[in-house]
Amino acid sequence: MIKYISKINWLAVLLSLVFYSFLGWLWFTVLFPNQYAGTLDKSGLMPANPDPMYFYGPPLTILPTIITTALLMAVLNIHTKKAVLEFALVLGLGFLVANTFDIAINPNIPHPMSYGLLVGGFQLVGMLGSCFILHAIRKK
Repeated sequence: MIKYISKINWLAVLLSLVFYSFLGWLWFTVLFPNQYAGTLDKSGLMPANPDPMYFYGPPLTILPTIITTALLMAVLNIHTKKAVLEFALVLGLGFLVANTFDIAINPNIPHPMSYGLLVGGFQLVGMLGSCFILHAIRKK
């Protein structure tokens, strides 16, 4: 499988990372900040000046996911839009959304279903967008 690393378009990985990171900012600070805070029972308590880790941490954790996705797309020869959509849905629902709900089922998350839907929705949209970016700018 490692031999397929040479088939990864690193510009596509970078653009996917920018997309996913921007989506995270948009999702959690513009579109759904109150809903996110509510899932954690932190309404009105979110920090005005969050620690820098909240800005550089998510891209660093998303990067291996995007690289792995690009590698799997190369190995599995995902080349049609239909295949990209199916692949993104399988990964998004089967790994990211499922894992988000697993994390949410935790006594520290007071509203696991709401959290799972909100954060899982972000992960699914992020995976769909990333897969289509990786597809659009792939090595032939």
